[in-house]
Amino acid sequence: MSLLRMRELRALTDEELRRKIAEAENDLLRERGVAAMGGAPPSPGRMRALRTNVARALTVLSERARAATAGRASGPSR
Repeated sequence: MSLLRMRELRALTDEELRRKIAEAENDLLRERGVAAMGGAPPSPGRMRALRTNVARALTVLSERARAATAGRASGPSR
């Protein structure tokens, strides 16, 4: 998995983002298992890229959630 760009992540739907997060976390778990067993991971930079991908996707999801709640809060008041 390559490093995902913010532009690419923002183009995805919430469900696709959640799927990407689950996939990256699963890959990261596998990589951490290999490292814990004493083996050298095939690509040392892969773990960092996976963590970065998860963080970026979670950032996009939280931005959307924050924008949705801000939109509701700034709506017409009674």
